[in-house]
Amino acid sequence: MKSIVAVDKKWGIGKKNDLLFHLPEDMKYFREKTLGKVVVMGSNTLKSFPGGNPLKNRTNIVLYPGGEKRDDCIVVQDLKELSETLKNYDSDDVFIIGGAMFYKTMLPYCDTAYITKVDADGGAEVFYENLDLLSEWKEVSREKPVETNGYTITFTVYKNTAPLKF
Repeated sequence: MKSIVAVDKKWGIGKKNDLLFHLPEDMKYFREKTLGKVVVMGSNTLKSFPGGNPLKNRTNIVLYPGGEKRDDCIVVQDLKELSETLKNYDSDDVFIIGGAMFYKTMLPYCDTAYITKVDADGGAEVFYENLDLLSEWKEVSREKPVETNGYTITFTVYKNTAPLKF
C-alpha cells in the first residue's frame, strides 16, 4: 500500500477541506501514479472533489461510516470492512489519498509514500506526518525541483522499513 500527498514546508496538506495549492505538475504526477489503480480515501476527501464525484479511471474506495452505498465507488463503513475489501486488490496498486486523519490512520500500513514537497507555507489547518522525524521512514529518492504555477516543488519518495500488515 502506498500514500501520495503534496505537503508544504510544515508538512501541511489542507485547509477548509481543500488543497493548499493548485499545482498542475503535481496533478499530472498524481494522475500518472494512480491512473488504473485503487485510490482509498475518507469521506471528506470524496466530498472535496468536483461535484463530490470519485476520480475517473480508478477504483475509488471510501471509508464513510454511516455513508450509503453508491454505484460510482465502493463505500466501506469501518477499517475491518476496508481491510476485507482491500484483499481483492494487489497492495502495490493501492494508494491512500487523504484526508489528514485517514493518512494518519493508514500510514503505518504503507510501504511507500510519494511526497510532493512545496517550497512554501500554505497556512494549513491539517497536516501529514513529518516522515523526516519518523525513524522507520527513509527518503529514497528526490527529483530535481520544478516550477509549477509560481511554486517550486520536489517529488520525493519515502520507504517504510517496517510496514504493518493491514
